[in-house]
Amino acid sequence: MTDIDKTAGPKDAPPAGAEAIKAIPVRHYGRYVTAVIAIAVLVAIVYAFAQGKINWHAVPDYFFDDRIMTGVGKTLLLTVLSMLIGIVGGIILAVMRLSKNPVTSAIAWFYIWFFRGTPVLVQLFLWFNLGLVFEYINLMPIYKDYWSSFMTPLLTALLGLGLNEAAYMAEICRAGLLAVDEGQTEAAHALGMSHGKTLRRVVIPQAMRVIVPPTGNEVINMLKTTSLVAAVQFSELFRYAQDIGQNSGAPVEMYFLAAAWYLIMTSVLSVGQYYLERYYARGSSRTLPPTPWQKVKKNLTTFSSRKVTA
Repeated sequence: MTDIDKTAGPKDAPPAGAEAIKAIPVRHYGRYVTAVIAIAVLVAIVYAFAQGKINWHAVPDYFFDDRIMTGVGKTLLLTVLSMLIGIVGGIILAVMRLSKNPVTSAIAWFYIWFFRGTPVLVQLFLWFNLGLVFEYINLMPIYKDYWSSFMTPLLTALLGLGLNEAAYMAEICRAGLLAVDEGQTEAAHALGMSHGKTLRRVVIPQAMRVIVPPTGNEVINMLKTTSLVAAVQFSELFRYAQDIGQNSGAPVEMYFLAAAWYLIMTSVLSVGQYYLERYYARGSSRTLPPTPWQKVKKNLTTFSSRKVTA
């Protein structure tokens, strides 16, 4: 036995495991500076409005006023009807746009080009003032009346918003239909399905994953765009709030009230959009994104476990 073997012992053996790494997190001082600046700006804005000559008590006083609630109802109704016109028209235009018939494809292209290229407010005024061009509307023997009597503010609002929305929905639907692999359509035709049945049962269900997210954004945008119809004498939330503000001497306060109601409605629609997107995400991903309540439960569980460990 050598001298090295005689002197070696258990104390000189290497450690069994590696030492624990002491990781020191990097300090991002820029984040702290940015957070302080953002808080300071927010405090300055709140202080400026608090010191302004604004009667904040008028907002809760009129928040649930009958006229305001009527305006909220009309705004929601106008949003639903306009989106219904836009979605139905968009689907038809998308199918026409993808048609191999050059006439129908050209008509759909021209429609989308015109309504996407002109402001919706201009279109509202165009529909509202067509009575200066056409004195009567004559659909004999079904209907005949003065144009001014036929084109009511509600019909003007629906045509202006719905037909404009159809142009945008057409492009959204067309993108969703093109996102479906052509092999799906070919396989359906090989099984003997007609073109219409292939669209209903194969193409559209898969295209909804692409169509739903931007459609949700369009619904939210439509709800806010309804405020423009006050220009064509249709009374909705903004028009009622504007009238109350002029009569009560608190116009700015009523604008804040209307903004609060728009925020509430858009927030509710955003939650609905999230769950709808989550529903159509089934099958495209292995795990569905957590719901807001699941996120809250996860954060509470993580916080509790950290507290017990500490």
